[in-house]
Amino acid sequence: MIDPRHGLPICRQAKLVSISRSNVYYLPRPVADADLAVMRRMDELHLNYPFAGARMLRDMLGREGIQIGRRHVGTLMRKMGIEAIYRKRNTSAPHPEHRIYPYLLKHLAIERPNHVWATDLTYIPMKRGFVYLVAIVDWATRKVLAHRLSITMTPDFCVEALEEAIARYGVPEIFNTDQGSQFTSVDFTQVLKDHDIKISMDGKGRWVDNVFVERLWRSVKYEHVYLHAYESVTDARAKLAGYFRFYNTERPHSSLGKRTPDEAYSESLAA
Repeated sequence: MIDPRHGLPICRQAKLVSISRSNVYYLPRPVADADLAVMRRMDELHLNYPFAGARMLRDMLGREGIQIGRRHVGTLMRKMGIEAIYRKRNTSAPHPEHRIYPYLLKHLAIERPNHVWATDLTYIPMKRGFVYLVAIVDWATRKVLAHRLSITMTPDFCVEALEEAIARYGVPEIFNTDQGSQFTSVDFTQVLKDHDIKISMDGKGRWVDNVFVERLWRSVKYEHVYLHAYESVTDARAKLAGYFRFYNTERPHSSLGKRTPDEAYSESLAA
């Protein structure tokens, strides 16, 4: 798919086929089948019990007959990009180029498209490995505006999803993220600044501040990811694209008056 001998730069080729630049050069490291099985179960437990840390997950797994140490659980959690969610002090000084912005959505009525967009990334298990998924969501209508998959958690695939959403749908007034390094990076925040978009960030460990994206992950995983064993990144990309088409155009939401996200988005803009 990517041809180093072609006249187009590799980064341009990657963008044309919706692959992040990191995926072009990444050499996959094998993950033991036993670890992949544990990570899959940890992902399910984390969705249901986001407050569970390494010790609690170890004990939950132990009750299911999976013997694993706390440190190994912690290592797998870092690899998956998950952590226990609870309010905690942020005692570490942020990187000088990674500014943390205030949360702007408290008591804010969000009732129209393109008022607030939000994003997050999550771990996606495959048959023989895993990838990371990022999605850009319109807060008021739940519409998934863009998404990308990547083998690494570098900021580039998040930036590409953001740029695609802006190119297709314009700009929101406010963009909300968590404090993940992908979203506090200069590359990501500069795109928002270049379009005069107000930046909002959740409190550290406050998943409820970005609750609609968390609900999206539950839908994606229980309605699709856990029902399929993706053979490859290409397979995962194609099947998830199909799911998001279904999610936007066919899946009704009770919170939207049984309309689909596409219907809520287009009808509100036309009003």
